[in-house]
Amino acid sequence: QVQLTESGGGSVQAGGSLTLSCTISGYTYRRYSMGWFRQAPGKQREGVASIDLDGHTTVADSVKGRFTVFRNNAKDTLTLQANNLTPEDTATYYCAADPRPMNWEPSTGRMMRILDAWGQGTLVTVSS
Repeated sequence: QVQLTESGGGSVQAGGSLTLSCTISGYTYRRYSMGWFRQAPGKQREGVASIDLDGHTTVADSVKGRFTVFRNNAKDTLTLQANNLTPEDTATYYCAADPRPMNWEPSTGRMMRILDAWGQGTLVTVSS
């Protein structure tokens, strides 16, 4: 069973930046598509950014131009660089992994299916 561990959440003011990291363990890192998802209070969990096994990268329209996702195969990590944060980005951010493509809709963030593994989440709070 794969394990995912997130780090890097915290509180920032609007316009600030955070770097979120996810480390995968338990199985060969390169066998999984990985992504970041978030859930705000009272809302559905939504996709933020992901990288599939074939390298295909998906970024939500709501964060495009502000957030960047990248993989470090040597360190088995997936990193989300979040810049120019707004209060609307406040949420718990979750790392996910699946042996298949992540398959979520970037215009709405809607996930098309249940993903295989999830981390515990890290809270991001952006104040105005």
